[in-house]
Amino acid sequence: MGDRAAYMTFGEKSDAEIVCLVDDDLSVLKSIQRLLASDGLSVRGFNKPKEFLAHVQSHFVPVVILDIWMEEMSGLELQAHLSELSPATRVIIITGRDDPAAKRTALQLGVAAFLTKPFDDAQFLNAVRSALAMRPYE
Repeated sequence: MGDRAAYMTFGEKSDAEIVCLVDDDLSVLKSIQRLLASDGLSVRGFNKPKEFLAHVQSHFVPVVILDIWMEEMSGLELQAHLSELSPATRVIIITGRDDPAAKRTALQLGVAAFLTKPFDDAQFLNAVRSALAMRPYE
């Protein structure tokens, strides 16, 4: 993805109010950021999973939305690393492929939601709001 910034933040809020988004497709990243911002949410987007993991080591992440199919590492691999670094982070998986095995694995790992693109905007925003409302389980 060239020399583009690894993340962008929309809005100024504390870490506890920021939703993170990890997707290696910049157009999807930007469109979902806009959707979340239109609902009043602050979002920090990452197009490189490893840079998101570095971010998690120094920031509280209440909710992260992960694309499941990325080149650097899959969303499920990223979720496994995240569960070690930040077990209280709620995970929402988004995917462009209907993959029952991946969905089953993600649900067994405890994702808050698993959505297939294209998803309904209201359904997606409700899933994010519900995940934000969950109490941490540290």
